[in-house]
Amino acid sequence: MASASLQFFAFILALCGVFGDIAATLLPNWKVNADIGTNIITAVTQMQGLWMDCTWYSTGMFSCTLKYSILSLPVYIQAARTTMVLSCILSAFGICITTVGMKCTKLGGDTDSKNHACFAGGVCFILAGIFGLVPTSWYTREIISNFLDQTIPESSKHEPGGAVYTGFISAGFLLIAGVIFCSSCFKRQQGAWIYPPKQHHFPSTEQESNAGYNLKDYV
Repeated sequence: MASASLQFFAFILALCGVFGDIAATLLPNWKVNADIGTNIITAVTQMQGLWMDCTWYSTGMFSCTLKYSILSLPVYIQAARTTMVLSCILSAFGICITTVGMKCTKLGGDTDSKNHACFAGGVCFILAGIFGLVPTSWYTREIISNFLDQTIPESSKHEPGGAVYTGFISAGFLLIAGVIFCSSCFKRQQGAWIYPPKQHHFPSTEQESNAGYNLKDYV
């Protein structure tokens, strides 16, 4: 029962990680630059994401521009696009696989098949967490290095946006869920190895007959 509850908790973490991963991939606020200027009425907030750049004005107007050209983008944005999409795909596969292999569900067949499914789903979650952690770390490093560069003007400097933090948190959820699923299956398999089923040895009929003949010799 404790193992089933732990798996259910890991499944909830994985669901939060999947939704957060998808949201971080689509949100346009990976880096933000707030330019207030001399008049707060003309304040502008510029946001840049993986797929679009958006500008929000204090008057309430909001405009976005899609990034159609892939080759014109910096390398870290291209890598972030690829790895975040892979993270979303792997986490979705992990959800499907662990749904079959969880102990509290009636899918997946026997216990060994469910254990293998849980382990495979946990591996998918771990890989998805790694693929989500790499682009967010790389993107944050580029933002910080540009912010500390004295040759770049202040108007061109940005700070990490909400999508970066969402990606970090989602990657952590996926990693934790993957470790829980893999460790729970490994513990059950390890218990089977340490405590193998007892084998009952029954005396053969030949030994019983020999014992009978020996007793007759003494009579």
